[in-house]
Amino acid sequence: MSQPSVSNALAKLRHVFGDPLFVRTVRGMEPTPRALALLQPVRDALGIVANEVLKTTAFNPAKMDGVISIAMSDVGEMITLPRILTYLNKVAPNVNLRSVSLPPAQLQRAMETGDVNLALGYFPDLKGNNFYQQRLYSHGFVCLLRTDHPIKGSRLSVRQFKQLGHAVVRAEGRSQEIFERVLVKHRIRRREVLQTPHFMSIPHIIARSDLVATVPMAVGTSFSKFMGIRLIKPPIEVPRIDLRQYWHRRFHHDPHSRWLRGLVHSLINESIDELK
Repeated sequence: MSQPSVSNALAKLRHVFGDPLFVRTVRGMEPTPRALALLQPVRDALGIVANEVLKTTAFNPAKMDGVISIAMSDVGEMITLPRILTYLNKVAPNVNLRSVSLPPAQLQRAMETGDVNLALGYFPDLKGNNFYQQRLYSHGFVCLLRTDHPIKGSRLSVRQFKQLGHAVVRAEGRSQEIFERVLVKHRIRRREVLQTPHFMSIPHIIARSDLVATVPMAVGTSFSKFMGIRLIKPPIEVPRIDLRQYWHRRFHHDPHSRWLRGLVHSLINESIDELK
């Protein structure tokens, strides 16, 4: 502190304590009895501040317990939950994981209060100064047909797309909006034979019918591994979706939140090939 700052601070202390605290003598500035009486209590108070208020301890996930809540769609669960759960079991065995799905307003409030720690996926409503976000990776869309469907080739034509009956997912997740907007842009109308809010029923339906379904690439790839399903490209180019993790600014510097975000980014990022 500069000399004027010290003088100003001392003047305030003198006013608070009603005592000069330091006086000038032949030996220089000397403390008054009131200042000497304050010495030990002030040392104790500063010790508490240093050891209990300012002290930072190393974050150890192995000692964590409780619940980590992450907002995600059912698509997000399929892609991310197995990786996160497997890793948590190794490094934080006492932590339980909870996946939640909430309307935008409720999700924002839950993240503000800390009831939800992260949101993973496509959440265009989580914007503004109160939310941070980090891009993890992107994915596109693919169409699903049963393995022995009469339509062959690697891409549907617009004509085939219009003629086929469609199984359409109207889920709480927002990623399907991207594909819907592209259809409107290209003035393509499809015959929605089936509407469902769930992705999990889609492979069973497609494998036993002539219907086609358009789903996120990672979902289609997952289905094709163990179902009678094959992948075929949509008739038009569809923009890829950026999947991100979101957190509230209240917890931006929180060690628990920083650790969780780092964990998620290490497990779910652009270097992971979703087609494997």
